[in-house]
Amino acid sequence: MDLNLLPLLLAVAEERNFRTAADRMGVTRSAVSQSIRRLEDQLGTALVLRTTRSVRLTEAGAALVGALQAPLTEIGGALEAAGAQERPRGHLRLTATSIAEPFLSGPLLAAFVQRHPHVTVDVTVTDEEFDIVAHGFDAGVRLGEVIEKDMIAVPVGRDQQERAAASPAYLARHGAPAHPRELVDHPCIGWRRAPELAPHRWEFVENDQPFDVAVQPGFTTNDLRLMIRMALAGAGITFAPEDCLREHFDDGSLVPLLDTFLPPFPGFFLYFPQRRNMAPKLRALVDHVRRFGDPRDAVAQSARGAPVS
Repeated sequence: MDLNLLPLLLAVAEERNFRTAADRMGVTRSAVSQSIRRLEDQLGTALVLRTTRSVRLTEAGAALVGALQAPLTEIGGALEAAGAQERPRGHLRLTATSIAEPFLSGPLLAAFVQRHPHVTVDVTVTDEEFDIVAHGFDAGVRLGEVIEKDMIAVPVGRDQQERAAASPAYLARHGAPAHPRELVDHPCIGWRRAPELAPHRWEFVENDQPFDVAVQPGFTTNDLRLMIRMALAGAGITFAPEDCLREHFDDGSLVPLLDTFLPPFPGFFLYFPQRRNMAPKLRALVDHVRRFGDPRDAVAQSARGAPVS
């Protein structure tokens, strides 16, 4: 059995495309196709179903990939750790939710890539929830409440606070709600993760008791920036993390609402699977985030000319 064929199978399983898998592994498309065929011949069973438009695993292929992912990830991390010695290097694949403003705002990541020029960073911004290991990511950034319990999590930034907001023009026309339950009488701008899912329910706290309000948004989207733009244009009341709204509160283009019903909560975390041998590139990022979890710290340190990691 040629074990060198197994990483190619994992790449095909994760990319669902022979050409993309070939680009990722640095080989030709025909080399990937021939390698998969050799592996199937050696095992005596089909692993991948190919059509002109799609690539998917057979039942046997899915079972094999599921059994191989964790061991090969461990082996890859151990080999990279052994070969990289002191200098982090390689390709670091990250995924982050679109509302992870402390991470996505720029300074934290910019300071990291400046400090580690031999590490290339690829960030996929998505609000889909999935197994980062199965999809080939080194780490992710999400709110702590949605991270799997078997992951290691490192705080990124401060505690968060959801804020309701509207433009001065909107409030001049409609007035401001005094209580969250009055939101049902206002046009609202809501967020949904996917078209087939219901809009996100707005959560509040009163007398230490949490409750939510099922607003009926007149406008919904999966793009937080579009929500804010609609609120700035006076289309209604929106609901978003404070970090995403702060600049508009500061310049007066948006007005915060219902603050007494919106206490802070644990914010975003960099999370990754527990591994015996963590790759130096990931260790470098974890150490960087632990030192500069608040991006303002990285900016201040860089401004002083001191090392940022």
